[in-house]
Amino acid sequence: MTKTVAFHLQKGGVGKTTISGTLACQSALSSKKTLIIDCDPQGNVSSWFLQSAPKFELADVLQGKCFVGDAIVKIPNIDNLYILPTFGIGGTLKIYSETKLAEEPYVLQDLVSEVSKDFDHVILDLSPGLGMLERAALIASDEVVTPMTSEVFSLDGLEIFIHELQKLRKNMRSAVKHNKIIINSYDTRIKQHRDIYAAALESGNYKVYLIPVDPIFRKSQEAGKAPQLFKVRGRGMKEATAKVFDELNRDIWK
Repeated sequence: MTKTVAFHLQKGGVGKTTISGTLACQSALSSKKTLIIDCDPQGNVSSWFLQSAPKFELADVLQGKCFVGDAIVKIPNIDNLYILPTFGIGGTLKIYSETKLAEEPYVLQDLVSEVSKDFDHVILDLSPGLGMLERAALIASDEVVTPMTSEVFSLDGLEIFIHELQKLRKNMRSAVKHNKIIINSYDTRIKQHRDIYAAALESGNYKVYLIPVDPIFRKSQEAGKAPQLFKVRGRGMKEATAKVFDELNRDIWK
């Protein structure tokens, strides 16, 4: 049975795109047919994996300008990995979310149901904020995982997100799970990072994953490659980073 996972916190700069894209690569490298749906109007995950804008994007599908199969693109050089892209062409997705989405809040849920026939795993990459587009993506997901950084503002954002998700579950009759938190760019040597980790553990019944600072993310994104397959002067992903994504891949999809 296909599972759909979203990565979200309404605060920007916490690594949502990096984590969702890297997990998608991990899933595909584990021989699971995997689809990334780029729900961020900025289209960062699309720019990471595709060198040029395709003919159609997510907004075209949502507006009925093409079939979903027409817009899904195979990501080069990574077996089993596909993307339903957003390239921000004219801000089409943003305009749609602000003008039409309120009339059809379950449109992403219907889209996910359709693509589930052809994919084992579906990952939604969301933009910061909690507007209609993000809410539609959350109710289309089986699970939402929250990335954050080791700073007080991220912890405040987590508390707000937990509260807003509870309201969303009630108002939209959603059963989306939320029991995983990822602390990105974690450095065990820094006391504030350790304190944030402890606070995240105390925030509820959550499993907390720690991703260390790893330059391979930035470098692989610049090269348009999967972090797991990219090396600079013979050096690739840190062993600790690889272990976290291996664990995440097992835990999320089991």
